[in-house]
Amino acid sequence: MAGGMNHKKLAVIGGSYLQLPVVRKAKEMGLEVICFAWRDGAVCADYVDRFYPISIIEKELILERCREEHIDGITTIASDTAVVTVNYVATRMGLTANPDNYTAVTTNKFLMRRCFADNDIPSPRFLRVAQGDHYNLDGMRMPVIVKPTDRSGSRGVEKVLLPERMPDAIKRAQGESFEHTAIVEEFVEGCEVSVEAISFQGQHHILQITDKVTTGAPFFVELEHHQPSSLPADVQQRIRDIVRKALKALHIEFGASHSELKITQEGEIRIIEIGARMGGDFIGSDLVRLSTGYDFLRGVIEVALGEFHEPVLTTHRYSGVYFLAEETRHLKAVIERWKDYPSIVEAAITDDQLRNITCSADRSGYLIYQSDHKLVLP
Repeated sequence: MAGGMNHKKLAVIGGSYLQLPVVRKAKEMGLEVICFAWRDGAVCADYVDRFYPISIIEKELILERCREEHIDGITTIASDTAVVTVNYVATRMGLTANPDNYTAVTTNKFLMRRCFADNDIPSPRFLRVAQGDHYNLDGMRMPVIVKPTDRSGSRGVEKVLLPERMPDAIKRAQGESFEHTAIVEEFVEGCEVSVEAISFQGQHHILQITDKVTTGAPFFVELEHHQPSSLPADVQQRIRDIVRKALKALHIEFGASHSELKITQEGEIRIIEIGARMGGDFIGSDLVRLSTGYDFLRGVIEVALGEFHEPVLTTHRYSGVYFLAEETRHLKAVIERWKDYPSIVEAAITDDQLRNITCSADRSGYLIYQSDHKLVLP
């Protein structure tokens, strides 16, 4: 089944539940898998051939171990922090990954914004605020979005309506940031989508466009994702064109990417950010395969090993995920009886306590569906 991939060795950076789909897929493909992560919460340790309890930010130490292991490829999914180490190790070992000297621009929201501005790619106006900085919002329209420059999962993100709320929002974002820096962006009103793509040698294959439903202001944590998008075909084509231009500007040449965009009522498109990795929230690991038939996880592993095959989309169905929280309490009964719903392929309650959401980690369960139409739940 694994074909020419037998006896190949893959390193996975990160060991939490987020990385479990790619670990399982690699094992299914007959690969030897080694994993690097903190021991705490590293569920992947039970599935891999060897587990190293090394923090994913210890890139020099991980490089040493990868050289000793003679790995054939290295990857991660759904983690911007791990991308830094993947590119660092791959560049120094002559393996397939994005250029190490462009890693910062794909993992730091301020550098990404500046890249978009320099390359005439439509995105919101922005301002960087480090700890201790005096900032001036002159010329920026309220409301604004404040967020850490270098975190994902909606951590530290807040919509600010009034100038007097700015100091607290900026302090909160700086507190969540590894570099203690916030970015302030003009808020773009409109519907939100993400674009799932895979690239090899600078060729970008758009796999799917995902419609999003969030909690809205002030924290904007995702509650639902649905594929394919319900936007008009001409808008979707413009989105594809903008994303390809942005991927080129960011030097994302290899592997998965997850681009987040807003579309205004007037039809203007703005890129919010791009991750040089698969989208989380089951988007990359499950929804793309359910809606298109393309095994995105296998594709990401093939890229890492330099054995990429051009994607073939064999299925045209609807897929999606709903998340459980205090805001979506009505889903609890559905998740508890999910096997009564033919369209639901997987569901779980991960925490008996339901919370009001301020970041992705506050969610308490999920359900994933595949259907001939968008699944609307009672």
